Amino acid sequence: MPREENLGRYSEPALLILSSLMDGPKHGYAMMEDILQFSGTKLEPGTLYGAITRLEHNGWIEPLAAQERRRPYRITAAGVTALRERLTVMQRIVSISAQRLLANGS
Repeated sequence: MPREENLGRYSEPALLILSSLMDGPKHGYAMMEDILQFSGTKLEPGTLYGAITRLEHNGWIEPLAAQERRRPYRITAAGVTALRERLTVMQRIVSISAQRLLANGS
């Protein structure tokens, strides 16, 4: 049986960030900690902040007023829609994959 680290983890940064922000606004470090806790995926700062920049550019997240040196972000309505659409696709992939595994006796 393959070990988990050999298979890798699902780590699409945008999906993980949007999922984290569904629990409320967070700054970067808090997102990294939350993502690690709920997914087991450790996002490096460069990966996290690059994805934050892209998500903000797409209008899926927005910055809030800085708190000391930290800038929290929140998910927008467009971000919720994007997350919902992506999760729908993922659910379909999981369902089809599970059916194929069962059909092949795995």
